[in-house]
Amino acid sequence: MSSVGIIANPASGKDIRRLVSHATVIDNNEKINIIERLILGAQQCGVEKFYLMPDSYHMGYRVIDKLKTSKELKADIEILNMYIYDSVEDTINAAQMMEEMGVGCLVVLGGDGTNRAAAKSIQKTPLIGISTGTNNVYPEMIEGTVAGMAAAVVASRKYESAHLVKKDKRIEIYRNGTFTDIALIDAVVSKDVFVGAKAIWNVEDIAMVFVSKCHPASIGFSSVVGAKTVITEEDNFGAFVNVNVKECNIMAPMAAGLVIPVSISTPKKLNIDEYYEYIVSFKGTIAVDGEREIVFQKGDRLAFRITRNGPNHVDIKKTLEVAQQNGFFETVG
Repeated sequence: MSSVGIIANPASGKDIRRLVSHATVIDNNEKINIIERLILGAQQCGVEKFYLMPDSYHMGYRVIDKLKTSKELKADIEILNMYIYDSVEDTINAAQMMEEMGVGCLVVLGGDGTNRAAAKSIQKTPLIGISTGTNNVYPEMIEGTVAGMAAAVVASRKYESAHLVKKDKRIEIYRNGTFTDIALIDAVVSKDVFVGAKAIWNVEDIAMVFVSKCHPASIGFSSVVGAKTVITEEDNFGAFVNVNVKECNIMAPMAAGLVIPVSISTPKKLNIDEYYEYIVSFKGTIAVDGEREIVFQKGDRLAFRITRNGPNHVDIKKTLEVAQQNGFFETVG
């Protein structure tokens, strides 16, 4: 049976950065609409079973009610039986459950942080990220219907996965020799000592930025490095810069509508599996993909490593091209 897992974060796109920028707000009603289109697109392409993460807004149940009322639902939808914490733990736990169930594809609605949380739990399951967050370098702005069609192609397991997915990079973070956390796009070392609202935006407190990929067209802290160099998903390296040093002055889009001056060092390449390690001279926090998660003390030994241990990221356009070339859409139904 062809199956797809769906994780929609009700908190994505609602963090404190909304107060200091002009970011688009994608509310939970629109997320429900996206899930509906995703299910309908996948259902028409052969998916028979959907697993949805439960949440306090009851998005999954509302989707079921709407699609049953409109008489469009033909597939089976199951809401996972799991305890809800109303935190990132929900995404981590749901992704783990879906991988253990063997879903053919996992679709995540959220920003960089939500996709990072899902990536912490999955090793084999192909991942599609739909952008509904604040900073969205990792997930794509893609129509839900098209994402559902791509998920159906992947979940059908009719084609060689090497043609449909690519193994992403990730940044692995170690504190005093112990593996601590990951980031998919950027890890930011900050002198801010409190996790607080988690989202990071104050450039004056930043000491270093590590990236797995960057581009001047991106938004958020990876753009600080992207203002000087381009690193793609295919490149077998990342980079890092020191911030608030008088070496190079750049302008970077730190958040929606906020293009600000930042002083940085020349970016230094960090090759795959190479460690950058140092002893910090202050206490602070590390933000992973925009959210402060790791607290460190003065004298701690921090290490950062770029690896190819990230999720199997679905190339949506390539997937649909392969499906079209092999007559997938001619035989559906």
